[in-house]
Amino acid sequence: MDFRFGDGRDWFFEKRFGLFLHWGIYAIDAWHEQMQYSKQVPRKVYEQLIHKFNPVRFDPDSWLDIAEEAGMEYVCFTTKHIDGFCMFDTKYTDYNIMNTPYGKDILGMLTDACHRRGFPVCLYYNAVNLHHPNYPNQGRTYELPAPEEGDEPDIGRYMDFLRDQVAELCTNYGEIKGFWWDTGDVPGYRDESINEMIRRLQPNAVINNRGFGEGDFGTPERDWDEFVEKDQVFSKPTEACQSIGYESWGYREDEDFYSDRYLSESIDKVLAKGGNYLLNVGPKADGTFPEEACRILRTLGGWYRKVRVSLNDVDTVIGLVSDSNIIITRKENKLFVHLNKFPAAGCVWLNSIDIMPQKAVLLNNGEALEARVELTPSHNNKDKKCLRIRNLPVNDYPNEVMIIELEFEELP
Repeated sequence: MDFRFGDGRDWFFEKRFGLFLHWGIYAIDAWHEQMQYSKQVPRKVYEQLIHKFNPVRFDPDSWLDIAEEAGMEYVCFTTKHIDGFCMFDTKYTDYNIMNTPYGKDILGMLTDACHRRGFPVCLYYNAVNLHHPNYPNQGRTYELPAPEEGDEPDIGRYMDFLRDQVAELCTNYGEIKGFWWDTGDVPGYRDESINEMIRRLQPNAVINNRGFGEGDFGTPERDWDEFVEKDQVFSKPTEACQSIGYESWGYREDEDFYSDRYLSESIDKVLAKGGNYLLNVGPKADGTFPEEACRILRTLGGWYRKVRVSLNDVDTVIGLVSDSNIIITRKENKLFVHLNKFPAAGCVWLNSIDIMPQKAVLLNNGEALEARVELTPSHNNKDKKCLRIRNLPVNDYPNEVMIIELEFEELP
């Protein structure tokens, strides 16, 4: 399905696997990016972290090196999370990276590296703010229970502040290819003019659907949305997001990481159904990626490079198999069979195909597979032969999705 906008935003359909980065002063305590909210830490206690944040090992090129190894082609960076701390040089609050011991504009360093290396860069901005005196904290999700001493809750004044910061982000960092809102629904405020300002300042930027107006794409998170599993193909532009850590998006010292198999299934499922995929890493307080995060990204990249031909510039095909755990994509005279869940046996039936392929290859290792057109006792189509791929080396690939390439002389 073609969702193209017909303008500069169409980069989004060419570069479909991205790196999400949740990073802020919360990395110091290494517990969770929502620590201030989740633990109900008083503002005066939490904000002292600004005096400890000094990521002397931060090197944006090392981040992009690992992203390239994973096959990722764009970056989305958290400029401000719910704690209100800004990872960029802003003139609208002192609660920002320039007033840490580090004292350098991290966002500027990252965007410079992305522009130099041809990585589209998208900016995340959370609408909730536990630090700003005008934000109307009312105990809603992600908020403080109530305003703190000295606060002057005023949604109008806060939205002026937010609008000014968004304008900074869209003006001071070169070309921005995406704006990623979060929790815009919490304050219950709607204002289409904010997205309109982004489009005016950054016409090639895609905007997600979590802000104060309609966006360009949906953002299912952590496989929680049922349609990601149930829909055979996405009906609108979609970018799924997932973290490599089960517990947190920000750096967590004793994180429980998702398995390689789980992440490869999640990535394959979304990309094969026509969506984008944003996989998150939470850098440590010193600016480096956790060692296990690097291993996971490199492992996924080894798999993704072998199978990406089946995921990019393809169409999703429905009705060729009865097994919902198998997804089929197509490019010209080739079909790609995605064994998205671990197979119960070493064979695949394509119920609606009764012609032999010229070639059957397992993309994971490049080796030829056995193909037949025949009947078997396990199928009820007594009068219809079907294409059967057999002797798949299922036990050799327990940690990654297997994908078969079938090349035909001609496909209907």
